[in-house]
Amino acid sequence: MSFFDKIFGGKQEESQEKSFWNPIESEQDLSQAIEKSYEQRIAIFKHSTSCFISKTVLRNFEKEIEAAEGDKAKFYYLDLLAHRNLSNKIAEDFSIRHESPQLIVIENGKAINNASHQDITLNQVSL
Repeated sequence: MSFFDKIFGGKQEESQEKSFWNPIESEQDLSQAIEKSYEQRIAIFKHSTSCFISKTVLRNFEKEIEAAEGDKAKFYYLDLLAHRNLSNKIAEDFSIRHESPQLIVIENGKAINNASHQDITLNQVSL
C-alpha cells in the first residue's frame, strides 16, 4: 500500500470487512434493506471512498458500533463512487438531500432520522 493510500484510502475499503456491515450494491440489496426495516431499524451509511472526511467519520462511527452493546439496528454500507445511482435513488425515495458522508435511519420503510459529516453518531440510530 502506498503512502497516499494509507492517508487517503486505497481501493480496498476496510469497512466492508467489518462483520456488521451489509453492503448495498444493487437495487435488490436496497429493497431487501428496506424490507428488513419492518422487522428491525436499519441504518444506511453512504460513504465516499475518495474523501478523507468521509473516511474519518466512517472510522469513528465504526468504533462506536464496536463499543456498543446489543444489536439495536442492522447496518448497511453504500460506496457512493461505485453506486451513485443507488445513492440518488435513496435521496429521491426518502426525500432526503444527498450528502457525503451521510447516515440515514429507516424504520417501517420510512426515514426517521438522518445526519451528515460530524453529526453522524450511533445516537442517531437509537433515538
